[in-house]
Amino acid sequence: MKRFPLALFVILALAAAGANAQTAPNTLGKIKAAKAVNIAFAGDSLPFAWVNPQNQPAGYSIDLCKRIVTHLGRVVGQPDLKINWMVGGAADRIQMVASGKADMECGNTTQTLTRLAIVDFSNLIFIDGGGFVVRAGSPIGKMADMGSKKIAVLKGTTTEARLKTELAKRSVTATLVQIGDGLEGIALLEAGSVDAFAGDKVKLVGLAAQSKDPGKLALLPEDLSFEPYALALPRNDSAFRLEVNRALTMIYTSTDIDTIFTQWLGPLGRPSGLLAAMYLLNAIPE
Repeated sequence: MKRFPLALFVILALAAAGANAQTAPNTLGKIKAAKAVNIAFAGDSLPFAWVNPQNQPAGYSIDLCKRIVTHLGRVVGQPDLKINWMVGGAADRIQMVASGKADMECGNTTQTLTRLAIVDFSNLIFIDGGGFVVRAGSPIGKMADMGSKKIAVLKGTTTEARLKTELAKRSVTATLVQIGDGLEGIALLEAGSVDAFAGDKVKLVGLAAQSKDPGKLALLPEDLSFEPYALALPRNDSAFRLEVNRALTMIYTSTDIDTIFTQWLGPLGRPSGLLAAMYLLNAIPE
């Protein structure tokens, strides 16, 4: 058997450690140096994240992220961190974080194994389900009724992928119309250009509320998918992820979560048992 000097193994191990140190991001250091946090956010996802009439980011997820930034400011010794908001679709936001353009992401983003290949995620921030909104009085009552119909869906989302799978599984032939944002989907539905709009249910409720006549739209009771929301973070930065999760824990174990939920989701009722359990299970003890 060929023998290798111990020194060679030590050199190789140090080289590997050095390479890992060079590639692992230091988001906290970056934020401290810049005195700012770059956050990618959804601009059309009321009540989670949207651009309000004052042209400012607002929503349930935005309020969570603002509190996280306050905590990060204490951690890096910069209490007045500036937030640079960058609006984008789901796929765009993931790419902003993966490329380092954004330090974190704030919206209604589903954590998936595919996305975990390029970014990390915080603990869960919400649980939703996918569904459909149609015109009131439509003959469509469930997915099985969508044969030969046109369905609007946001391009590059988990809803698009799961919708294709479910339609194929149920042998329903429908035409998917890819759209760039939620307001476009509602406009197409109102104009009769599509027969249904697929998306996360709470987001669909928010979009319908912004429509010309909410009474002319209806949310179908059928669930399309399960959507666990989390905040996308830079991959392999455990120190940054720790502080984000520490901030979420402080929110979940204080009255802050009640305040945020009531403001943005109060009209939908109290948190479900599943959501209440999510808050409890995602509060990490010290």
